[in-house]
Amino acid sequence: MDALVLARWQFAITTVYHFFFVPLTLGLAWLLVIMETMYVVTGREEHRRMTKFWGKLFVINFAMGVVTGIVQEFQFGMNWSEFSRFVGDVFGAPLAIEALLAFFLESTFLGVWIFGWDRLPRKVHLASIWLVALASSLSALWILIANSFMQQPVGFALAGGRAVLTDFWALVSNRNVWLQFPHVMMSGLATGAFFVLGISAYHLVRRSQMEVFVASFRVAAMVGLLPVILLGVTGHAQAQHMVRIQPMKMAAAEGLFETEDPASFSLITIFDGEGRRELFAIRIPRLLSLLAYNRLTGPVQGINDLQAEYEARFGAGDYVPPTWITYWAFRVMVGAGLVMVALAAYALYIDRRRKGDVTPRSLRIYPYAIALPYAASTAGWLLTETGRFPWVVYGVMRIEDAVSPSVTGGMVVTTLAVFTVLYGALMAAAIYLMAKYARKGAATLESLPESSSPVSLLAGS
Repeated sequence: MDALVLARWQFAITTVYHFFFVPLTLGLAWLLVIMETMYVVTGREEHRRMTKFWGKLFVINFAMGVVTGIVQEFQFGMNWSEFSRFVGDVFGAPLAIEALLAFFLESTFLGVWIFGWDRLPRKVHLASIWLVALASSLSALWILIANSFMQQPVGFALAGGRAVLTDFWALVSNRNVWLQFPHVMMSGLATGAFFVLGISAYHLVRRSQMEVFVASFRVAAMVGLLPVILLGVTGHAQAQHMVRIQPMKMAAAEGLFETEDPASFSLITIFDGEGRRELFAIRIPRLLSLLAYNRLTGPVQGINDLQAEYEARFGAGDYVPPTWITYWAFRVMVGAGLVMVALAAYALYIDRRRKGDVTPRSLRIYPYAIALPYAASTAGWLLTETGRFPWVVYGVMRIEDAVSPSVTGGMVVTTLAVFTVLYGALMAAAIYLMAKYARKGAATLESLPESSSPVSLLAGS
């Protein structure tokens, strides 16, 4: 019943639920931009039906993302009031800009887009989905500016026991932001592409509504390969940055207990029950140095040396992240990414070779592949956030100092149970609705009103 442990679980669970919907919103918005642009340029009916079909699924996903995201900001004030008091001057600025500028822009023009079919001129309607996609990306940017302050705090000074913003430009230009943001955007595009590939393949295997789903498969195939390749490029840049600013995270992600130069890369490492000692490992010599420095030599600090260094620098304490989680999250992320590269390349090959005449047997894997970007995204955020332990603001504020002093374990366990069950029900409802309309395909457009709102979609089932 420890309030700190329960508050951490609550924030982790609500964040994982919320982030289930975020990558698809980011990626599918841009795919809708491409689809509707094709419709406006060509005037072809299958492009219109394609855009409206994927738009229905986008609206369901967006509505659920909004609902699951609202409670997170309340937790800052309720469970983490000391954190809010300490970083409010810095953290509040990007969050306020995200809510007042990006989110309002996104939600306003999404409403215009939903209700504007056959009411607005085509180009005006197209402009509204462009603004939705741009605003979604801006929303992600401002959230990542806030998160990057927690990863690499810059542009502040300590005054009166609080972090005070002294340089807004330093906050915005934080190098961590501009390594994180493209990685998150590529993750979103990959999620959107695999979502479209999987559902399109489901219908193509059954030879249903071929014109619509050949077109959408082709769009996703053409878009999908580049972001999954760029995920590796941007992830590599992030890893090199991590070696410099958060070496303990890299050491835990690699199960590296002793400093090495040159450093070896772990293919598989088995730890003891507490994740504090290596029992068995298969490692590739020099590869970790190559990844960290683009050369075959270079030191990568180990967990034990970093623990001793941090004790001398910050005082007594445990500075080692949960090794099991960090290590395996990194491997799930990379492994899923490599499979995605192969499947995205094969989808493009199918489309180019067959010129739209699909082979059902070769497409059966793609509906299952929808899970890959979700697994990779979730694992990546587990690595990013758990690897920062024990810091809530890296090197400045520890997690135990951030929790609300007046909150008891009994209070948190009650809301933890309620939110877990409620969010679980909402996620189940969202998956059910998307699966229902995805299976029906573009035929759903015949039974839904032209201006279906998120509320009517959710209430309709």
